[in-house]
Amino acid sequence: MHSRSLGQNFVEMSSTKEYLIPFVGLKNGKHHFEYQLNNTFFKIFDYDEYQDSDIKVSIVLEKQSNMLELNFKHKGTVNVPCDLTGEDFDLAVKSKMKLIVRFGEEFNNDNEELLIVPYGEFEIDVAQYIYEMIVLSVPQRRVHPGVKDGSLKSEALEKLNELTIKEEKEIKEEDENIDPRWEKLKKLLTDK
Repeated sequence: MHSRSLGQNFVEMSSTKEYLIPFVGLKNGKHHFEYQLNNTFFKIFDYDEYQDSDIKVSIVLEKQSNMLELNFKHKGTVNVPCDLTGEDFDLAVKSKMKLIVRFGEEFNNDNEELLIVPYGEFEIDVAQYIYEMIVLSVPQRRVHPGVKDGSLKSEALEKLNELTIKEEKEIKEEDENIDPRWEKLKKLLTDK
């Protein structure tokens, strides 16, 4: 039975070589690893959602006699289009996660917080964990900060504002044309 490192079933091993942490030669205690990532990292996973990215990842590996504990942290930006305006902007991202690595008869990564590696394994590929941690930290809805504070001027935003104002006028006109009998009924419901 041959052993395999974490992430091998997702991407080619050669492309994630720099994310291999050889733990066999390390003394018991804490060890720090840092990575500065850009879009080259995401290309390994054929992921092209970001126009650009600049993310610092730090990993603290605590080696114990019978297990490893890895604490991942990342902070940086990904450049994405705004969902409302289509304007590109740098979105701040950060997150952390913990992974326990134990040794067993065979490789098992079914649990996202616990990894079982075969006895005799000497390194861990952390690329897949870094990738998932970052991608999951990017919110589904991406809105340019200039939309919130009013500093962004764009054609799409102006059109959106026009439609919103028009909609509000129509709702107000509908409210003014309410039959007086409905108005009394509405008042009874709100008087509770």
